[in-house]
Amino acid sequence: MENTQGFENKRGGDHSHIKGWGIDADPKNDPTYPMKQRTNDEHNGYTWERPPQQTVNVEVLHSIERPNITAVFGSTVPTKGLSGKIRRYAFKHSESSYAHWLPLLLADRVDMVEGLIEDINKGSFPNILAEKGIKAEWKHNKTGLLKRWAIGAVVAYAAFVYVTRRRS
Repeated sequence: MENTQGFENKRGGDHSHIKGWGIDADPKNDPTYPMKQRTNDEHNGYTWERPPQQTVNVEVLHSIERPNITAVFGSTVPTKGLSGKIRRYAFKHSESSYAHWLPLLLADRVDMVEGLIEDINKGSFPNILAEKGIKAEWKHNKTGLLKRWAIGAVVAYAAFVYVTRRRS
């Protein structure tokens, strides 16, 4: 039998302006119902001191839904170049929109290309076949690899034929 009497959340704050807030307040809409015995004791561990703010020594992009940056964040790879500009654009939009997530996906791809260019400028040529795991793919999935190569060859040939026919 579920004990919901006396269950209260004393963490406070009015969050009714957040769309969907409290959707799980009804215990019958809880996926753990009726197995979980609810008591207010489960909230005892939820109150904690915020850790000291990590020193900000690089640009930190954060969601517009957050009024501040998180207490701890990654700083090993600061934003730079075209991918950084794309990321800055993405973080001007809400996390609930494609205008946030699609540019972040694009920025990852652009960052990969920027990394390749940076490696080549340093005189280090990447071994793309080894990095893509072609050796293991050949050993464990020959048919899949050959199928992908065949599809790639057909697409490249079709693109070549299309471009050459348009010129004439």
